Amino acid sequence: MAPGTDDTTPAYTALPIADYAIIGDQHTVALVGSNGSIDWLCFPRFDSPSCFSALLGDPDGSRWALTPVGEYQTSRRYRTNTNVLETSFTTPAGEVRITDLMPAGDRRADVVRRIEGVSGTVTLDHDLVIRFDYGRIKPWVHRDLAAGQQVIVAVAGPDKLVLAGPRLPYATDGHHHDQLEIAAGEVLDLTLTWVPSHRDIPPRVDVDDRIEATVSAQRAWLARTPQDGPYAEHVNRSLLTLLALTHEDTGGIVAAPTTSLPEDPGGVRNWDYRYSWLRDAALTVEAMITHGETERALPWRNWLLRAVAGDAEDLQIVYAVDGSRHLVESELDHLAGYAASRPVRIGNAAVDQRQGDVVGEVLCALASARDGGLPETRDSWSLQRTLVKGLMTTWNLPDHGIWEIRGPQRDFTHSRVMMWAAFDRMISGVERHGLDGPVESWRRVRDEIRHEILDRGFDTGRNTFTQHYDTTEVDASLLLIGLVGFLPGDDPRVLGTIAAVEADLLRDGLVLRYRTETGVDGIAGDEHPFLPCSFWLVAARAAAGRQPEAVALMDRLVGLSNDLGLFSEEYDPERGQLVGNFPQAFTHLALVQAVRRLATTRSGLRGGG
Repeated sequence: MAPGTDDTTPAYTALPIADYAIIGDQHTVALVGSNGSIDWLCFPRFDSPSCFSALLGDPDGSRWALTPVGEYQTSRRYRTNTNVLETSFTTPAGEVRITDLMPAGDRRADVVRRIEGVSGTVTLDHDLVIRFDYGRIKPWVHRDLAAGQQVIVAVAGPDKLVLAGPRLPYATDGHHHDQLEIAAGEVLDLTLTWVPSHRDIPPRVDVDDRIEATVSAQRAWLARTPQDGPYAEHVNRSLLTLLALTHEDTGGIVAAPTTSLPEDPGGVRNWDYRYSWLRDAALTVEAMITHGETERALPWRNWLLRAVAGDAEDLQIVYAVDGSRHLVESELDHLAGYAASRPVRIGNAAVDQRQGDVVGEVLCALASARDGGLPETRDSWSLQRTLVKGLMTTWNLPDHGIWEIRGPQRDFTHSRVMMWAAFDRMISGVERHGLDGPVESWRRVRDEIRHEILDRGFDTGRNTFTQHYDTTEVDASLLLIGLVGFLPGDDPRVLGTIAAVEADLLRDGLVLRYRTETGVDGIAGDEHPFLPCSFWLVAARAAAGRQPEAVALMDRLVGLSNDLGLFSEEYDPERGQLVGNFPQAFTHLALVQAVRRLATTRSGLRGGG
């Protein structure tokens, strides 16, 4: 179906990505717009089919909106050290505040919206449009009684949503609508609860209790993080975002809670990130540990160990949050896409790729946990030995690389560096921690990999490492060479690589992953600077002794978040807007790591924040 046809014309236009906030219960996440509209929500899990899909151009505009009538101004914030969102709307007639949250820790699936009159009287449009299965299924909606109070129940297939509150909207033209007049001092609580359709309507949530419990739990979780120093506020928000993207039961962390927010609006680079990449989980472990939170990294470590358990030859680079392996990629033709960006995809074909760097990232993370004081178990060390045993005979095979290239497999330099790091960390486990293993064999392979990288992955004429062995192009992942211990951060070859990345991959001072015009990725279109890579450049500059430049870039980067401190995957400097899936775990963990790298240098501690 072609874009722009009547069947895919959305009834509602989604906001700029930066205008969204998130609330979550560590099972799923909702995107709340600055206009008071929840435009994206998958119940009950991050990767479940959505019930609100207005974000992706659902023709019926499925969403849950509480928006002032007429002109208004918006301000919003998270309650200090929480993911509880407060949005204030100011109109000529008064001010109203909406507190949005998804209560955590109670084993329920609720969205809570508390409306409070601050001054005067404000009229809100209350609009509810539910469409299950990514907007494809219009539910049967009816009123029912629960504990003597009316509720609205929407049912279709396996899903049931229950809206409860003292005043409920009325059905009109396929959606439910009402106008609420909220006077100063008035409080109105609305809750939307998901349950399997075969279950009874659950008891109504105690809003006061759940707000207090959620605030207390999230503040307690963050309490061990240092609350001073440069960029502390940004680190806190990043850690809380990583918490929201972490599944409470399994410890799996999704790359983002969204699918198909485009890297290039109007283009085809639209991917489903609602899954757990081994790389992202491993880097999250390292981010936690390098910030002094070794114990807090345990759930991520345990997920990693379960996910990669079994035959090393069966290793995938991405799983569902529960460790499921089947993530078949397909397209949703009935959705117009965000900013008319199609196709809209669910599932991810990267599940079938070989990415040689992944084992290295996993073993580096587990080594960081080990060095940070997290004791190895018999099973955890045995599994690591199994993974590195698989690398003994496969390290020299081409792969798709860190960026999930959909073109031919190649000998990517970064992949080889991370394989070198895998053996290096295993050797360290024996030498520093007294663990057992064929350390001489590991040293031999580590040295072979190192010699090959220096021989085939380095351009002596330009004094830079290259993206892969058959090109002179550079890649932002090469910035990690001086950060993972392959070479010192101020080695001349590392300095030359940083200079080459800065010469070839900077766009308005921000870092591209690679030059898409070379055709290496096999995908049409362009993309914008990749924010994690820009944070890598901060860390690389700091490690190279270029602290003032590192701090200057860091100061600029933290200013690119939205008003709540949230980052997407990429940033379009020409239009000054966030692009790509949002919020992006990779970006937030790269921020945490960059701050830590700056903190290891005395001059870096003078940076803003």
